Amino acid sequence: MVEKIDITTRAYRLVQLLLCTALLASAGLALAQNELRATFFKDADAAKAAADKANAELLAPRSYSRGLKKFTDAEAGLKSGRNIEYVRSNATEAANYFNTASAAAGVASTVLAGVMKSRQDAANARAPELAPDIWAKAQSDFGDAIRLLERGDLKGAKRKDIEATSLYRDAELVAIKAEYLTDTRRLLSDADRARADRYAPITLGKAKQLLADAERELSENRYDTDLPRSLAQQANYEAKHAIYLSDVVRKVRDKDLTAEQLVLEWEQAMRAVASAADVLPQMEDGPDKLSANLVAYIDNMRSENQRLEQETAEDDIRLADLEEELRTLDERLGGATAERTALVQRLEAQNRVKEQFAQVDKMFTNEEARVFRQGDTVILRLVGLTFDSGSSQIKQENFALLQKVEKAIDVFPRSELIIEGHTDSYGGDEMNQKLSQQRAESVQQYMINAMRIPTYRLIATGYGETRPVASNETASGRASNRRIDIVIKPNLDPT
Repeated sequence: MVEKIDITTRAYRLVQLLLCTALLASAGLALAQNELRATFFKDADAAKAAADKANAELLAPRSYSRGLKKFTDAEAGLKSGRNIEYVRSNATEAANYFNTASAAAGVASTVLAGVMKSRQDAANARAPELAPDIWAKAQSDFGDAIRLLERGDLKGAKRKDIEATSLYRDAELVAIKAEYLTDTRRLLSDADRARADRYAPITLGKAKQLLADAERELSENRYDTDLPRSLAQQANYEAKHAIYLSDVVRKVRDKDLTAEQLVLEWEQAMRAVASAADVLPQMEDGPDKLSANLVAYIDNMRSENQRLEQETAEDDIRLADLEEELRTLDERLGGATAERTALVQRLEAQNRVKEQFAQVDKMFTNEEARVFRQGDTVILRLVGLTFDSGSSQIKQENFALLQKVEKAIDVFPRSELIIEGHTDSYGGDEMNQKLSQQRAESVQQYMINAMRIPTYRLIATGYGETRPVASNETASGRASNRRIDIVIKPNLDPT
């Protein structure tokens, strides 16, 4: 029994010894393979890294693929224990192919720079998804250009370069139009199915024209999408409106709704608005009078709200300043009288500005200017001062408004005046900035020549489209953003 256990133990130890020997041999083999790889693959590894960095897989695919095959064969040979010469030879050839690919990729990145930029622009516009057919053709021509260039056929490569560039540009434009105009086209299809061409042809025609305008704008300047996006949104509205009108007109035609019932329904909606505004809903002669009264009510409410917001902000600031200064003065005994006097004089100056503001506010109608305050600063927003498209020349019809501006400025003697030019978001940023500056300078020159205001009191600044006061998505909002603001900084020095 003892002998049997001893034999089992010795057998177990023998197995352990054999396993350890195998592991040591395997570790030794792995170490040897690592040393061989470091020796034979040094150049190949460096050449492959350089080729990958040069994007050679795309720009020099033939040389790169050959290098990759030799590289893979060398690694497989090393792992399987092939002879050293086989491994060394494949690694060397791989390095040579990768170096050739890097050089070819460098040439391609220069020669094909234009088509590569067009390719990236199209990819950024999601052309592979939104214009797959054109993108596929462009990719095919681009691949041909690379292969021809790698073979040394520069003339053939340039021919394919031109064809691919054109296709990428087409794919980009199709993708951009799809991005912005797909919803509009779908709505117009819905309107066609609703027979809007029969029941609401005017509204449907307007929607189709807006879509055509948006397509034209994108074709002429695909990177300035503010205007086409706005046109597409307007087209969406008109298409939906056409569908609604078609349904109403069909009901009237089928006698499901009389014309009188239709008018009364619309009048009821206006009565609800008039009731909320506490305006008498007079529509015996139609909705025009009530509409005008509601517009006037909203304008007055907006102006009153603005005035209250300004007064509240001013009161908060004034109260905080007074509390701080009076607390400081109370803590100090010496010189308090003089400082209190200065404080009183400043408060008087601020009250004087408030009175001057009220005086100026009465000079302008809502169609001429909006007058408001920011602290002690007074701003004249000249909504009635307009310029022709792309022009900075002051029109004669605006002279009367500018005469009122002169009288308003005279209310604030020795004030500093800043003329700010602003535009809407349509057009390029650089163009809008330049135009806003030119318009501000045009008003500045008018003040110097016609108003005899010293130049040291005037500063003209153009802000382009960077400071909107309303939404650029509506025509009325864009009109509000195209403006000249006169910023009056009163002189508060009591001396």
